[in-house]
Amino acid sequence: MTGQVEIRGRLPHRYPMLLVDRVTDLTPGVQVTALKAVTCNEPWYAELSPDTPEEGYGYPQTLLVESWCQAAGVLATWDDPNPDVLRGRVMLFGGMSDVEFHRAVYPGDVLEHRVRIGRRVDDTVIFEGESVVGGEPVMTVGRAVVTFRPADVLRPTTD
Repeated sequence: MTGQVEIRGRLPHRYPMLLVDRVTDLTPGVQVTALKAVTCNEPWYAELSPDTPEEGYGYPQTLLVESWCQAAGVLATWDDPNPDVLRGRVMLFGGMSDVEFHRAVYPGDVLEHRVRIGRRVDDTVIFEGESVVGGEPVMTVGRAVVTFRPADVLRPTTD
């Protein structure tokens, strides 16, 4: 198992947007399984009123996607970590396709993100996979693309 020290050594994200808690299985360059525990203590639940119905506690789908993509980021950067987006190579999200949501996720659920590298071309990585809760699929991802670029070429030029 891999914990926060290794995860933070590969991703630039921090509270409240670091959405990977633990890596349970990793084959560098091939696949990763990572966990995210959903709790009521997360900021997106802070403004819910006491009379919010159960369906109002559904974990935002955008955060489910972000968490899965962060697991992909851990896999993509495992052999060459650089969490500093101001220098070195920066990981850039390209896009996703064939994403399906199968059921809502609620506080108390533990997401298991399963991410596989489908293809790598130069500095671009194409992922596929799914997220499950208790073995039940909650999201499938047909394709997600990230690419890496040098930080210095992404900075604004000073004229």
